[in-house]
Order: sequence, then structure tokens, then C-alpha cells
Amino acid sequence: MRLTFLKPALLVALWLAASGLAHAAAPLPALGTDSKQNTVSGLSSGAFMAAQFSVANSAAVAGAGIVAGGPFYCAGLGGMNGAERFLITATTQCMRPLGAAPSGAAAWQAAQQFAKQGLIDPVDNIQRQRLYIFTGASDSIVLPKVVAQTRAFYQSVGVPDAQLRYVDNVNAGHALITANAGDLACPANAAPNLNNCGFVQSQDILRQLYGALKPPAAKLSGELRDFDQTEFSKKGYTGLSNIGHVYIPAACVKESCRVHVAFHGCTQEDSRIGTRFYATTGYNEIADSNRIVVLYPQIKSDPKRNPQGCWDFWGYSSKDPVNPDYYAKNAPQMAAIRAMLDRLNSPRR
Repeated sequence: MRLTFLKPALLVALWLAASGLAHAAAPLPALGTDSKQNTVSGLSSGAFMAAQFSVANSAAVAGAGIVAGGPFYCAGLGGMNGAERFLITATTQCMRPLGAAPSGAAAWQAAQQFAKQGLIDPVDNIQRQRLYIFTGASDSIVLPKVVAQTRAFYQSVGVPDAQLRYVDNVNAGHALITANAGDLACPANAAPNLNNCGFVQSQDILRQLYGALKPPAAKLSGELRDFDQTEFSKKGYTGLSNIGHVYIPAACVKESCRVHVAFHGCTQEDSRIGTRFYATTGYNEIADSNRIVVLYPQIKSDPKRNPQGCWDFWGYSSKDPVNPDYYAKNAPQMAAIRAMLDRLNSPRR
């Protein structure tokens, strides 16, 4: 038998490939973005995440876009008992309730109590936020009456009508809306939950959250980068994928910019639909011409805890699922996203 000896450099390369380090992404950069102009948006579980993140971190978030999502703390509002009550409420009453949807007014009462306990930021901050809330008239996944309670929550908070845009007159299914010919028909309720209704919803969201903006760029000037999410998961299980994505307009390399976080919905993570959520939904084009960095964090599907690749709005990432902390500032996913924002807001190195 003939023995073949590998060179040390080749051995290292093979070890790196086997360990998954050969293609490790770069760290998320510090860009010195404006911490007073952070905004968030999302679809479905990403909408629930956008709502709870912007409420829990209201001192650091100027606005939220909520597409087909229920009110803050929705899964805790069901009035049920038992170890699975948060999961059951999340997948029934927060989506397709047979009776009334969880109350936005009750969510406001919960938020005030959590603020007194120091679990979330002082709730007075929420009144200054700008909101975009959307429910499709044909949505059969998260019913319009659930999303109506999201508006009721902000009305209970006292957000002025001038700061809140509520859209419920589009015959859309459960989807982020685009004008892409290759996406599903507007009323569809199916994966990948990107529907062509003839307008670019992401751009409507950013106009509502930031006010008047320049037209979207016809050609992107910046760079869509992968970044390492593992450094934001070192304190335990978060459910995050190893790699996230960020779009950085060319101007933001040197000039002052702001950050928008876009949360994908269930089954929309990159391992299922590739680049479609973060490259074809229109966020980058309007961000490019308006000095907005767009952060696209990614969830990893987990066969036991999270088979559909959803953001946590019921407690699967909590150490104690019976008494979950998914809505609190220090919850695993909430803390990880806040750390990403803090990195982007940090002075350039």
C-alpha cells in the first residue's frame, strides 16, 4: 500500500472546509450610522418581531413597518393555561382566531407593566414613532382582524394619526408586496409570500417611516454583503443562522447614514428562497439613493424548535418556554438584533 502525505497548507485548507470556516463571512462593520433614525419592518413572524422589537427598544427605534403582524406580546394575550399556551396562542388566536383577536388595548396594558419592571424601554418613547401597518384583504394566514388590533395598540399608546398609515384596502394575500413579474399573484397565500400587486411595498414603508425620500436608484451603487451572525449568538441559543446580509450604499462608506432592519417572514430565510427577500423586494434601491443601510438578519430553521424558520414571537428561543421572555429587551433574538444595530451605529474603526 502506498502512503500519500499531504502538505501542511493543504491539511489546513481541508480542516477549514470541514469545519465550515473556509467561507466564514466578515464581521458586521461599524459605520457610524445615526442611532436616532433606526427603523424596522417585517412580514408575518418578521412583522411580529418588528412590533415587539420597536416597542421593547423604543428609545432606539424611530419607526416600524408591520405587514400582516399582530400586536406587541400577542402570544401572551390569549388567556390560556398550560406549558404550550404561548405557542398555541401564537398559532391560533394571533393568526386565525375563531372569535375576537387578542386585544391591542390589553397589549398596551402589558407593555406598561413590562416597562415598570424594566423589561422594555419606557413606553413614552412609542408616541414619537412613525408606523406603517398593512393587512391584505385576502390574507388567510394572519387575518385582518388580528392586524386591526395592531393599529388599536398604537392608538391606545396615543400615537398621532398623522404618524400612522394603516392600509387594508388591497386585495393581497399573505405576502410582502412587489411589482415583480415573477412573483405570485396579488391574492395568493403561498410560499415564498412575495406577491405582485403592482407596487413596491418596501419603498412605501420607508417613505412612511422617514418622510419624503428621493426616487429609488435605477442602478445600485453599493454592496450587498454577507456578515457573521455567530458573534451575536455567543451567549446561547438564538435561532439565528450563521450568516446574515447587509446592503451598504456607496455613500454610507464615508457619509452619515441611517439603518433599517428588514425581518423576513416564516419560510423566507435564505436557505429556502435564496436572495429573493434581500435582493428583489425593493428595499435596496430606495435605500441606495437615500443613504439607508439595510440589515437583513437571518433565522435558521430548527426541526424541533422552529421548523418553519420563523422569528420568535412565542418563546422558542427562551430558556423557560413556559414563562418565555421573547418580548423583552434581553431575550436572545432581541438582544442579538440590538447588538447588530449598536455595531452599525458605532463610530467607524
